[in-house]
Amino acid sequence: MFSNHMFGLLYDAPREWREIRREPTETISQVYLRHALLLALIPPFALFTGTTQMGWSLQGGDLTFLTTESAAVIAVAFYFALLLGLALMSFFVFAMEHVFGASVSYERCLMLTIYTSSPMFLAGVAGFLPVLWLDVLVVMVAAAYSLYLLFTGVPVFMDIPEERGMMFSFMVTTAGLCMLVGGMAITVILWGMGIAPDYL
Repeated sequence: MFSNHMFGLLYDAPREWREIRREPTETISQVYLRHALLLALIPPFALFTGTTQMGWSLQGGDLTFLTTESAAVIAVAFYFALLLGLALMSFFVFAMEHVFGASVSYERCLMLTIYTSSPMFLAGVAGFLPVLWLDVLVVMVAAAYSLYLLFTGVPVFMDIPEERGMMFSFMVTTAGLCMLVGGMAITVILWGMGIAPDYL
């Protein structure tokens, strides 16, 4: 069912959001086990394979490889960071919904977060390829479509007027950007503490 909705969101997002909204609410464990755990695995696995087997080149020169041990540690940390990010973004949506007149469960907020971020997770397959410009392009297109899903999904999923849904979506986007900056800052701190990539 989840994969059907994902394809539906690609060609008719507003209609598919209405279909998703009519479905029974799943528990948090069901949402994570059926959807989040697998989707969040795509980017870390692709990047692990790309950095250890395919190699990377930032400027089109010689390929650079990470050691398997170093890439594995980074991939595992990235995986759990993605799952934590989903939980935190869902909590933010849940905490802010009453301001805009919505009233849905945390589980529904988690489903909204997972569906809107699905293009970003699927774009993680670009990590297999050692072509920086292509990877950046794929991620930018996926991010743009995730924003489209957010802005079309919030009014329908939260059952609020479109004007309020627009403002709600802007706040969620701002929170996501803040989390991204915070994650980058934590990464820099960890690298400064010696937990940095180990190159071959």
